[in-house]
Amino acid sequence: MLNENHALILDFPELKMDIVHLNHDSPTFKEKSQQYHLLDYDIRQLEIAGSPTDDEHMNQLKIKRAQLKDLLYLQLKEHHESCRA
Repeated sequence: MLNENHALILDFPELKMDIVHLNHDSPTFKEKSQQYHLLDYDIRQLEIAGSPTDDEHMNQLKIKRAQLKDLLYLQLKEHHESCRA
């Protein structure tokens, strides 16, 4: 879907508190999270503008966003599980 916001807090509402804690306590998570959100913003801006880039470039941006999201999700799940133990 075009121009869909993929903010972590929207995609993982059940991990909201984990997102807040890791953004506050983990500089590495915070840095990757900022990269993810900037990349998501850039992709949405390209989609709004009618994708003024070639398909290969857009696909590479989306792949990088998915990889960052996977990495962040793993860190979130690990944090969530460690808090429940």
